This record gives sequence, structure tokens and C-alpha cells, in this order.
Amino acid sequence: METFFRIHQYLLRHLNTSVRRGLMDEINWDDRLIGIKGSRGVGKTAFLLAYANEFFGPDNRECLYINMNHFFFTDRTLADFADEFRARGGKVLLIDQVFKYPGWSKELSYCYDNFQDLKLVFTGSSVIRLNEENHDLYGKVSSYLLRGFSFREYMNLAAEQHFQAYGLEELINNHETIAREICARTKPRAYFQDYLNHGFYPFFLENRNFSENLLKTMNMTLEVDVMYIRQIEQTYLPKLRKLLYLLSLSLPCSPNVSQLSKSIGASRATVMNYINYLREARLISLLYDFGDEPSGKPSRVYMYNSNLLYAISQTPVNDIVVYETFFCNQLLKDNQVSTGEKNARFLINGNHSFQIMLDPKPNTSSDIIYVPERMEIGEGNIIPLWLFGFLY
Repeated sequence: METFFRIHQYLLRHLNTSVRRGLMDEINWDDRLIGIKGSRGVGKTAFLLAYANEFFGPDNRECLYINMNHFFFTDRTLADFADEFRARGGKVLLIDQVFKYPGWSKELSYCYDNFQDLKLVFTGSSVIRLNEENHDLYGKVSSYLLRGFSFREYMNLAAEQHFQAYGLEELINNHETIAREICARTKPRAYFQDYLNHGFYPFFLENRNFSENLLKTMNMTLEVDVMYIRQIEQTYLPKLRKLLYLLSLSLPCSPNVSQLSKSIGASRATVMNYINYLREARLISLLYDFGDEPSGKPSRVYMYNSNLLYAISQTPVNDIVVYETFFCNQLLKDNQVSTGEKNARFLINGNHSFQIMLDPKPNTSSDIIYVPERMEIGEGNIIPLWLFGFLY
């Protein structure tokens, strides 16, 4: 166990926590079993270490970070390790890459039932359905999703600021005041294009080629997260990769399931299953008409975020598609995003219609909120696009 304490201490002493993630304040840290899901590359490991550093510090042995990739856990059980840790005075065990460990859910459930003086916080892929499919943890685990950087988080880092997040209704009602306060301190549009290109994933801070790293992350998501967790044979991986690429060529689209079925050589039912797996992996977003059940064919498909759109595209991407992808991504965290009606592309929470555009236009309808990219401060029912990056 001393080896794990040395690793824990080293990681915390070399931790770069330049941006404090908003999720840190949303989690109820009093719960005894906390699951933090997220797509590959969004910073789940750094989040666990940031929690340990903020609440305990590197020298406090009541908290310990472990990674289930360690060969130690091929011979020792997680439950035995947790029991020994608590016997040594441990109170919080941070468990990374939990799904790599066979029988992880049963052992977490055992620890929850038998070690009531121990808190367990674990990370896992966004593909894992903790409460929907996992009977071992049903009713025991509090599940949260860690997303990539919002535009606000990215700009806090890039501009060395500490801007707060706003709720959607607050933003709609007070957007002029909010935008003026932000623009008095920095120029948000000066950072916006960089964010759209490479700001969603924290690994842009690493000294590596971002696009190559993101493509590698996308492939690892398919090969490990989707294929392994969903127990799909590796021989079907080319079909899944081809489906993602074909969808990306026509975004935003209402998928032609019959054509996609022929193109990848799979049944219509398999295509729909694969589309849902891509959604769970946070590679695409699926939109439905308001009131429709999110189980059938989606009415529109987007890449999950604009960084993915730039990485996978072989041709210059359409600006409006990029802006709609950004808008959809930033709104999806706490809102119901549906396809819009008539002259609006999006219907949010069933009562706000939005239309994305390049420039503000005169004589706009009062029933629609217009969202131009080429604007710094809006007025009335015209709100600049960048401001929707301050929702989390």
C-alpha cells in the first residue's frame, strides 16, 4: 500500500489545476458512493486528483487515489484493498478506471454495504449505465457526468479570469448586462474560434498535436469504451468506425438508416444500436422532435462537440454547422434540446425557440431568440452565440 501512497503524493504535487471544474460544487460529497462518468479525454483523472488536493492535500493519508489498471489488482481484490485502507485510517478511496477491473460493481456494492465508514469515489466511461443496467449499484450510487471544458472554463484559463456560470433563464433575461460585464474585462470573441477548434478537451494543454491526439482518443473510445463495455466483437469495429464517418459527412442530418445499413453491411436494428452507442460515448448528439420518445430514429444528428467536427472532417467545415454544434453541446448539460419548428432550428425546454446565424438581422420575429456569432453584446431577443458558453 505504501507504493500507492507514494504515487498519490507524487501526482498531487505535480498536479496542474489551473481551472477549477464547475462539477466540483455540484457533487454532494457527503454521499458514500459517487460515480463520475465522462467521455475519454475530458479530465476524469485530473478531477479526482483535484478533489484530493483541494479537500485533503498530498500528505493527508485519509484520502488515496488508485488506478485499477495497476497490475496489483490482478492478484488482490478491490474489497480487500479497501478494507486494509480503512484499517489504516483511510476515509476516502478514489478509484480510477474502475471498469477495467472484473466484477467492479459487485465489489463496490460490497464495500458500500460493509464499510460504512469509507467513502468511495470512482470514475468510468460515459458508456456505463450505472443505474439503468447495473443492479448491484441500483439505489446506492450517486452518478454525475464530467463534461469537457465549457467556453467559460476555457476562457477562464486562456484569459486568466474567474467568470461565473449562469442559468439559461438568467442568461436570457439579463444577457445584455452579463455580456457588458464580461466584455469590460476581456474580449470573448478573441478566444471563441480557438475554443471551437481545440478547447473542449483539457489535453489541448499538453505539448502534443491536438488533432492527432483527438483522433487517437476517438479511436480509443470506440475500441475500448464501446467495444469492451458493450461486449461487441472486435471484428465489428470497422463497421462502427465507418458509421461514425458516414454520419459526419452529412451533419446535421436525419439519418437514412436503410442506406447506412447497406453502406456498413449491418441490419437496421444494428445501425440504430450503434448510433445509440456513439451517443453514449459522447461522439454524437441526437435530437428529437419535442414530445417524441428518445428511442426511435432521431430527427437530427450532430457531432457531440465542435472539436470532433474539425478533427474528423477532410474538407472545410460549414460555419453554421460548427455554431449549431457548439450551441447544442453547451445547452445539453441542463436542458432539453429538441429540433425547432418553422424558422427556428432548436426548441429548448419546450418553450424557447432559437435560430443560429452569422450576423444579426433586422425585423426579427419576437417569438424566436436569434443567436448570431458575429456579435459581442446583444439586445432584446438577440443574444450573441459565445454567451451560451457560460451555462456551465
